Amino acid sequence: MTSFLVLLLTYTISQFDRGFLAMVAPDLGPDLGLQPSDLALLSAGWFLAFAAGQVPTGLLLDRVGPRRTVAGFLVVAALGAACLGLAQGFSGAAAAMALIGLGCAPALMGGLYLFGRVYPPERFAMLSSLMIGLGTAGDLLGSTPLALASHALGWRAILFGLSAVTVAAAGLVLWLIVDPPRLADPPRTSVWHGFAEVARMRALWPVFPVVFVSYAVVIATRSLWVGSYLGSVHGLDALQRGNGTLAMSAAMAAGAIGYGPLERLVRDPKRTALGGCLVTGLSLAALGLLGGGSTALAVALLALTGAAGLSYGILMAHARRFFPAHLLGRGVAFMNIVFMGGAAALQGLSALFVLGTGGLSPDALYGRLFLAYGLALLAATAVYAFAPRKPAYERAETVRDGQGAGDPRPSGQRVPLEDTP
Repeated sequence: MTSFLVLLLTYTISQFDRGFLAMVAPDLGPDLGLQPSDLALLSAGWFLAFAAGQVPTGLLLDRVGPRRTVAGFLVVAALGAACLGLAQGFSGAAAAMALIGLGCAPALMGGLYLFGRVYPPERFAMLSSLMIGLGTAGDLLGSTPLALASHALGWRAILFGLSAVTVAAAGLVLWLIVDPPRLADPPRTSVWHGFAEVARMRALWPVFPVVFVSYAVVIATRSLWVGSYLGSVHGLDALQRGNGTLAMSAAMAAGAIGYGPLERLVRDPKRTALGGCLVTGLSLAALGLLGGGSTALAVALLALTGAAGLSYGILMAHARRFFPAHLLGRGVAFMNIVFMGGAAALQGLSALFVLGTGGLSPDALYGRLFLAYGLALLAATAVYAFAPRKPAYERAETVRDGQGAGDPRPSGQRVPLEDTP
């Protein structure tokens, strides 16, 4: 329980870090002379650095464990927050955001690695969903509370405070986290060979598109566009924008927590994630087509997108079924590269989209943007429908268990059957 709470704190900080820019942008942007497209690039830089940080994260989790890995990276995030508080222009802010993103890379992966090593696979979905749902409190802090604090204290003071809290969290990780036992005889492979082995798993190929898109469209909406959308399209002031963002963030937290019990009820992470991604895609498409006509409808659709959109934990639980123990760290890190690489790519493309449609009204601009998000996710979900539900050896063991003594091979032997959808 202690390890869970400490790693929950680190993930909460990470969640705050990836979403705070949307709330401080109205003050930070003018102070640093930044345009909306510049802010989109800052956010994209965070996610790009976060994705790049998964490579050393995966290797270090497998080789040295989560304790020193998470603590060391958090110090880098604290340095980035302090640098952003001192920034005077785009280049300094971009470097600082990259440091923050890099430092947050193992915040969730450390917890997922512990869950995968310490608990049986059937508990992974529940624990990861609980971690993600409770950690989304960082999004809640990054909405109305952050808007009020930024107005009262200024965005630079917020960043210096964030730096101090992050250093304290690193100290707690070193003090209280206990690494799981080392594997008795882990195969000696290079870091790139391990990641390449994960990439070559054909069972995961239909999973990659939905992983690339599903989180990206939700976090781009929440961390980058929700505040400006509610302000420019619906005319809401700063506090009202914060309340709208809070509604989406609260729905994201509730939805992420709810995915765990839902998966236990459905008893299948693939089908659970498939339904959630379908609802999210339809909600975003509806927001693009209908959201401009009613503020209440727009906030409701944003909340529905948030509630259904955090299928991250369930998609990770589905992918985790295919990772052998010696590749668990690199396996979850590889999936996180795809998740966060998609977020970085989408936010960069969003900046190009905004620049390329400068003649449109805000209603038309955001309508096209959210519709494109929804259609992209629906297309990726269609590909995901063809992914196998579980590895071939689990299918083989299920068949043998049902046949009893008719199969002379021991039940633990892995049989090279085709993965089944």
